[in-house]
Amino acid sequence: MATSNSALHQKLSDIAQLKSALAVLMYDREVFMPSKGSAPRADMLSFLAGELHERVVAPDFIALVGDAKAAADAKRLPADESAIARELFRDVSRERKLPVEFVRELTHVTSEAYHVWMGARKKKDFSAYAPTLERIVALKRREAELVGYKKTPYDALLDVYEPYATTGEIDAVLTDLRNFLVPFLAKIRASRAGVSAAPIAGNYDVEKQKAFCALIVRQIGFDFEAGRLDVSAHPFSTGFHPRDVRITTRYNPKEVGESISGAIHEAGHAMYEQGLPAERFGTPLGEAVSLGIHESQSRMWENMVGRSLPFWTYFYPLLQKEFPAPLVAVSLDVFYRAMNVVRPSLIRVEADEVTYNLHVILRFEIERALIEGSLGVADLPRIWNAKMKELLGVDVPDDGVGVLQDVHWSGGAIGYFPTYSLGNLYSAQFFAAARRDLPDMDAQMARGEFGGLLGWLREKIHVHGRFYSAQELVQRATGEKLNIRHYADYISKKYGAIYELP
Repeated sequence: MATSNSALHQKLSDIAQLKSALAVLMYDREVFMPSKGSAPRADMLSFLAGELHERVVAPDFIALVGDAKAAADAKRLPADESAIARELFRDVSRERKLPVEFVRELTHVTSEAYHVWMGARKKKDFSAYAPTLERIVALKRREAELVGYKKTPYDALLDVYEPYATTGEIDAVLTDLRNFLVPFLAKIRASRAGVSAAPIAGNYDVEKQKAFCALIVRQIGFDFEAGRLDVSAHPFSTGFHPRDVRITTRYNPKEVGESISGAIHEAGHAMYEQGLPAERFGTPLGEAVSLGIHESQSRMWENMVGRSLPFWTYFYPLLQKEFPAPLVAVSLDVFYRAMNVVRPSLIRVEADEVTYNLHVILRFEIERALIEGSLGVADLPRIWNAKMKELLGVDVPDDGVGVLQDVHWSGGAIGYFPTYSLGNLYSAQFFAAARRDLPDMDAQMARGEFGGLLGWLREKIHVHGRFYSAQELVQRATGEKLNIRHYADYISKKYGAIYELP
């Protein structure tokens, strides 16, 4: 068994190198690549994706995985190797169902789709993007059929991002969220507290914003010797290895909170990647357990840390010094309220904590209907606009800030959106447990010390990779299963105080 185990790990190392090469090329595509490089880059990515797929479904690799799974089932392996075998078998079983021609076609279409989407969004013209999205939806429906499912084809796509979860479970969670958020938002709208972002509106030099964002993410724990911060149209993070993790944000010269929140959010993702055990790189134990757990890290750092009063007790004097106009005359309390203003808006990535999940619910309902066939691509703008009005009370002026605002569908990432809301729920539960275990955590943050929280996350979440399922990880870290109460309590307490709710 030792020999076959060594052979398996060598194969995994080779596969990991290909995955990292693909990730580098995709990062470059979205950050540095010139627009005319779109077609050749699509060819390059398509070829490498095919090569990767063929390695994963190669008979010798499948045999090694099968042997490892059999040994694990017979309890002949230590716990860590058993977990590797379990998760590899699961991954390979799915990959074997996808023909290499399909993998190459999907990669090629989605790679070219990125720039089609960018152009359509810039022109606010959904019709320019619709034919490409039709192809992507058709391919994702085919993927679901190839992989197989029990109740809905959406299950097959969701499983990529939140393993072991089902559409029915997600639907129940989002229904509970809707039932809590809609009436709570109505209370905030009726409030006369006068919370406004107007006091901090002004001109913020972009180069100074870049330096300040770098200062913040370094202070909270992002390792710049194992990563970098760049600019992209849509903030994102990607990791090639725990020692090379890239993040991006975008800058608005009229508003400083957007870049700071984006940078902290992506740094939260990146610190998870940097905290994965490097010695397990290439195996499931060196990978994040799910995108819901991944999102819990980014949303926790962005909101529960980065929009908190302790955080700004430390950072606000530094921000005032950097941007004396307009901030010198704005008190910490007014700034804190302005950073947490609840304002139903068009753009998901700019949404406040109270309305954010309503954006996710909208996307979940739409993409599920697309995959199940009850909604056609041509109907998307109309349905999108109607749901924005229903859930958020917002009128959509054009498709650029409506149905075209997110990059996910162009990349074929259908099934991804629900993980954002799961991340919010996980984050509240993790944060409550961390505060329980670190009773002076708020005082630490007010002093600019974030190592206590990061250390807690490293120990409870990052170091385990995929050893546990997301559900098991939550239970172990917090002492209970996922419970929406923690998120509802957090939102109610924080925004009840800000908006002076009874």
